[in-house]
Amino acid sequence: MDASGGLGLPPIELRAGDGSTGRPVPWAADPEGTPSDPSLVGLTAAEIAARVRSGEITAVDVVRAHLDHIAAVDARIGAFRVVRRDAALAEAAAVDASLTRFALPLAGVPVAIKDNVAVAGEVCTDGSPARHGEPERKDHPVVTRLRKAGAVVVGITRAPELCLYAATDGPGTVSRNPWDTALSPAGSSGGSAAAVASGSVPIAHGNDGMGSLRLPAAACGLVTLKPGSGVVPGGIGADDWSGMAVNGALATTVADLALAHAVLAGETPAPQPAPERPLRIAVSTRSPVPGVGADAATRAVVDAVVAELEGAGHTVVRRDPPITPGAAAGALVRWMAGAEDDAEFLGIDRHELQPRSRSHARLGRIVRRLGLVRPRTQERFRQRMVEFFGDVDLLLTPVTTGPPLAARPWHERSFLANITANARWAPWTAAWNLAGLPAAVFPGGSRPDGPPVAVQFVGPPGAEGRLLWLAGELERRLPWRRYAPVFDPTVPVPDSPDQATTAT
Repeated sequence: MDASGGLGLPPIELRAGDGSTGRPVPWAADPEGTPSDPSLVGLTAAEIAARVRSGEITAVDVVRAHLDHIAAVDARIGAFRVVRRDAALAEAAAVDASLTRFALPLAGVPVAIKDNVAVAGEVCTDGSPARHGEPERKDHPVVTRLRKAGAVVVGITRAPELCLYAATDGPGTVSRNPWDTALSPAGSSGGSAAAVASGSVPIAHGNDGMGSLRLPAAACGLVTLKPGSGVVPGGIGADDWSGMAVNGALATTVADLALAHAVLAGETPAPQPAPERPLRIAVSTRSPVPGVGADAATRAVVDAVVAELEGAGHTVVRRDPPITPGAAAGALVRWMAGAEDDAEFLGIDRHELQPRSRSHARLGRIVRRLGLVRPRTQERFRQRMVEFFGDVDLLLTPVTTGPPLAARPWHERSFLANITANARWAPWTAAWNLAGLPAAVFPGGSRPDGPPVAVQFVGPPGAEGRLLWLAGELERRLPWRRYAPVFDPTVPVPDSPDQATTAT
């Protein structure tokens, strides 16, 4: 199989990671011709790190196995824009040779980085073919923290242009959901989610400005945590979408998510302590978007999670958060302004943007000119949401109204078609970016035809540990499948791309 794929995907850039532009080349074995061990793919990040620290396995063997798995599956899902094979193997060898390997929390763990933060030696495009920058000279702080913890960057994942949309596609490429390749892995961290759900990496970096971690996690059956403001270093684009966007991670288990979050937040990884008393949890299924609501499968999963919470001794009350039209508008204008701000920050010629993104940026210029991005709006809403948590510990909501959007070239459709589809599918995420509050997403059940259904828990400032603890409790009570069946690294991969069209 070569890198061109069978579903209209462009070749992946197979790069040495030395800053050269390089041309796409076919997949090739390592010069040594060393066969990899497929049993190393599918291990959790925690398992890999423990075994590399002890010397039971090498980081080089782990990374080679994951690179070979990427070669086998990525042509069908399009998770990666760049795969750094030579550079990743060199980084893995450095981990093996490190005298501090025994103390590295992510020793030898392959990770993928979303294409909107800097990786030294690579061009950061922010998902836009119109971005013609030079290779980055240094890593973004979150990449630095991952590498210092022993992680190995195997590749850069795809994102929609300027990370604006809830599906991941662009000219010549449509990224696909490993659970069902007719569906999108969502966006904007869709490439990272597809990489994790296909077993290509155990954890991946992403970020979230309107749901861009939580929506891909929901679409691909993963776990994620959108940290609260200031918990993890930002520095995303011009100004983190006026303070709404935060960095985070995607994983298949809560333990791996907690490990990745600790590294990104600059904390020492440690088990989350149980609360001193049962939690009081509000639940709301009311959509902030009028006329849009959760489908029957989503409501059934929310009800099942409520039953598990009550069975575990927690108190559940029905209560809707006061998300006003003004708050919704506050998030919307920041999203619009983000397109204009980031295009200018990255030096992108607006005329080279996709038509939908040109419209987005044009509205962003108007928003800025009229002074509609008002810090006071954000401050008032945050205070109102903090008050909401005055007598409840967490809030449970749906994440999306139904199955993911179709995998299609959304960039060829109009701006209005894109934002309408996004708003109708994902009304429950953006408010918590405006408020700057932490929110976790994980699978709560499945649809009758197989794809996962996710739920969202939101908490007050500083509730990241509480959210991770509860996610771990529900993972034990309602365990989920870690990988999409067709792409599960623990079973043989189909030879024909047609066999992977729909997961069963």
